[in-house]
Amino acid sequence: MLTVSELRKSFGPIHAVNGVSFTVNKGEVLGFLGPNGAGKSTTMRMITGFLPPSGGTATICGHDIQEDAVAAKQCMGYLPENAPSYHAMTVTEFLSFIARVRGFVRSEAQDRVEAAIRKSRLETVRYQAVETLSKGFRQRACFAQAILHDPPVLIMDEPTDGLDPNQKHLVREMIKEMASEKAIIVSTHILEEVDAVCTRAIIISRGTIVANGTPEELKAKDPNNRLEDVFRTLTMNEETSSHA
Repeated sequence: MLTVSELRKSFGPIHAVNGVSFTVNKGEVLGFLGPNGAGKSTTMRMITGFLPPSGGTATICGHDIQEDAVAAKQCMGYLPENAPSYHAMTVTEFLSFIARVRGFVRSEAQDRVEAAIRKSRLETVRYQAVETLSKGFRQRACFAQAILHDPPVLIMDEPTDGLDPNQKHLVREMIKEMASEKAIIVSTHILEEVDAVCTRAIIISRGTIVANGTPEELKAKDPNNRLEDVFRTLTMNEETSSHA
């Protein structure tokens, strides 16, 4: 459902992403892991069409994100980092606006909004302005806009970053509930996400994939079966190692 082929992005002399390739199929939840600055968000922005690549491409449900961007984006839901939204709108107004943008009208638009509110557990705050919500509810409101059109591919950038344990649990439960019907990418630096929701994980370091496998396969790379030690070994560069 999602194929990433040799994605590259350079900012002047800096190679932020350097030849990243992978696939995600229906029923998979792929954890896209890496330390801050590894190229995770840049990769997500290229896959979703928000940032043009310097090379390579991504194909969503058979549609090239560069050559057929509208069709590709119709198949995709995207939860960006920091959950951007229109803060002056209520949750219902925000989701109704997203429904219109997606081309839904009248009863179908209303049905889509109601389903997104229900799946995202937003019933108690649906008439509140987004700017008055806690971070957890704002995250769920943005999650709701990402799933409103029931996309086959769902891409989430740091979906639980900064949330308290209860809010993290809710977001992870929402991901697991729809995992069997979608191809899902969760970009994160939080290693516990892998055990919580992921069927497979990729580790990226300095713009390059350094590991790709199931959580069990990755843990097996460490004598003590510890993912955090595998992650640290694969992603610590000389500078961070010298200051450790």
